[in-house]
Amino acid sequence: MKKIPTGVPGLDVVLGGGLEPGSVMVLAGAPGTGKTTLAQQICFAAAVTGRRAVYYTTLSEPHSKMVRHLASFDFYDPRLLGPLVEHIHLGDFIRSDRPGRMEPMVEEIVRKTMDEKPSIVVIDSSKALRDFTGERELRMAFYDLTSRLAHTDTVLLLLGEYTADEMESGVEFSLADGIIQLAYEPREPIDRRWARVRKMRGTHHLEGKHTFRITSSGFEVFPRIETHDPGAAADVTGRIGSGIPGLDPLMGGGIGSGEATVVLGPSGVGKTIFGLKFVAEGLVAGERCLYVTFQDTADQLITMAAGFGWDLASARDTGQLVVHHVPLGELDLDLLTSRITAELGAGSIRRVVIDSLAEMVFAARESERFPAYARSLTGLVRAAGATLVITSETTTLGPSPEPVGGVTFLFHNLILMRYIEQHSATGRALNIVKMRNSDHNKDVHQFDIDKDGLTVGPALEGVTGVLGWSALRCQDAQELAPVVGS
Repeated sequence: MKKIPTGVPGLDVVLGGGLEPGSVMVLAGAPGTGKTTLAQQICFAAAVTGRRAVYYTTLSEPHSKMVRHLASFDFYDPRLLGPLVEHIHLGDFIRSDRPGRMEPMVEEIVRKTMDEKPSIVVIDSSKALRDFTGERELRMAFYDLTSRLAHTDTVLLLLGEYTADEMESGVEFSLADGIIQLAYEPREPIDRRWARVRKMRGTHHLEGKHTFRITSSGFEVFPRIETHDPGAAADVTGRIGSGIPGLDPLMGGGIGSGEATVVLGPSGVGKTIFGLKFVAEGLVAGERCLYVTFQDTADQLITMAAGFGWDLASARDTGQLVVHHVPLGELDLDLLTSRITAELGAGSIRRVVIDSLAEMVFAARESERFPAYARSLTGLVRAAGATLVITSETTTLGPSPEPVGGVTFLFHNLILMRYIEQHSATGRALNIVKMRNSDHNKDVHQFDIDKDGLTVGPALEGVTGVLGWSALRCQDAQELAPVVGS
């Protein structure tokens, strides 16, 4: 049977295709998590396609106040309210002075469903019905209602401020075909809202917490990337140039197509310049590129590149280059993935730079999750046939530790950039730490940054402290010789 789309971006993906006709769904969550907004958006989405929806209220806010709140959302259309989206108060059907007070309510909902055949029926709040009757009568009413509506094509949505314990034992949850939990998670610096499908009969849904936002457009869900199968890596072969003079020969001719490379280094050592040059080289080759930045804005990056003679502005104007600046308010892993996926889905992206890994780990605030997330992200880029370069911060002083998240094992190539003490000056050094399934140069090389960008020079001789000293040092041979008589 064809499923009913919710009209909520991303939610149908999480639900495995939409809502099953004749099913019973529970939307559970604390006050303010967005249950009413989500249910109303589903109702109006159905109305746009000509389907009817009936929204029953129990002890929720007055209809006039509800409509005022709805008017601020783009999905709200006052022309649909009444003819296709009907709001009905159940107060007269559940009066406390009436014996068997749940029965009139059930009969009203069943009658209207049978007569008008709405695609969506909402009860907001189903939990509030407990204020009018005992548990036994409520159980019988829910069983009667759900069993009779099961023979129709109507989806019954039950909304309530249920706690975790109530979701384990309430009759609504045992009878429901699906349970969607909504939550508001306070955290610094940006709070998070997430949805989780706790139950879904007869379909394959995406597990885990999925970030959602409520904006003027309404609900938007960002499916968790780890639950997606990105598919096999695209069949791309050969090597592509980094554009950095002196680097490609150290890597056997360049970076392997479709591979993921992490560039580690302290602040200011040249990682962003590395990424900009990698993108600029792709643009010269006619490739379409994506640059994801957390600190510098698109204009700042374009100005920085122009200082080295690289014209990124023209490529951005034509759409050959997409620069996605992630502001603080969007610093969320699932939201970030949706933006990258959208660009990759548009096709023809061949180079992707993410600057940097440290900000992504900060955005996650879920250390257990991040390795799986990073693996899925690299798989997503590879499946699109693109080559990924991602930067990450290390400490400025001392040995270069594994970056936050401990995920360098996920990348094919690892390039380490460091400061080096050269007599009384500070220089820069670079070496290829690893290249998976490929030979590479093992030496530490000096590199410089000048008006033309980053250039890798010859191998450094007599460098000490590569693996454990607080800083790399260049020493003369006589300085390394043992002292006579010591």
